[in-house]
Amino acid sequence: MNHHRQGSGQALVLIHGIGHHWQGWRPVIDRLALDFDVVACDSPGFGRSAPLPAGVHPTVHAYTDEFERFFADLGLDRPHVAGNSMGGGIGLELARRGAARSVTAISPVGFWTARERRYCQLSLSSLATLPAVAHPLARALAATKPGRVALFAQLFAHPERVPAQEVVSMLDDAWASPAFAGALAAFDQYRFTDPEQLRGAGVTVAWGAKDRLLLFGRQAPRARAALPWARHVTLGGGHTPFFDDPAAVAEVVRSSASAAEAH
Repeated sequence: MNHHRQGSGQALVLIHGIGHHWQGWRPVIDRLALDFDVVACDSPGFGRSAPLPAGVHPTVHAYTDEFERFFADLGLDRPHVAGNSMGGGIGLELARRGAARSVTAISPVGFWTARERRYCQLSLSSLATLPAVAHPLARALAATKPGRVALFAQLFAHPERVPAQEVVSMLDDAWASPAFAGALAAFDQYRFTDPEQLRGAGVTVAWGAKDRLLLFGRQAPRARAALPWARHVTLGGGHTPFFDDPAAVAEVVRSSASAAEAH
């Protein structure tokens, strides 16, 4: 699994959302590396990581299996984990298995209705399956602030704050990803269940108040109702809030890990 490692201290693994790559965490990595041994990963089949093994269906649970193996390969004993979107769902499943010391799930998948899940799938696939002939136009739009606002308002509260180079790189990696379509379709098989199994785990659920993909007003309250003993935080950003407010995101992750250590 391709990854970027920086800092020192207790291990903190960062897991991105579907179609993204480890570089999406860049705004918070320097801040977190002051306190943690940060391991920012390309999930299998995304970024520069090879896909899941042949024959393995790319579900959230299969990705959870792969991250457990990755922890073992790196000798990470129950690291802290922070995940966004699909990565948030993976983080919660790692917490269920006792494989993480703490988990910060940022706008995690799984708290949706069937209609909301389909809305998410259609929204993401509309850009991911854009015909190759239209890629140059999308790249040109992404290179401008108005273009980024038009293309990415569902993901970022402030798309104009995301550097053009990062957005173009994100698009290129999403289009090249061998896992995107399969993992997106496999969302059909995932919904967060059996919350009692996480009781006692160090879980923080953070949601961007301007999340327009996994809708804050509908899904964050479901997460709060399902996990009333967890810590719930509202961020000012969007679905992927790292460029919207990196200081706030880093502080949520840091405080989540500190709270778990205190117990």
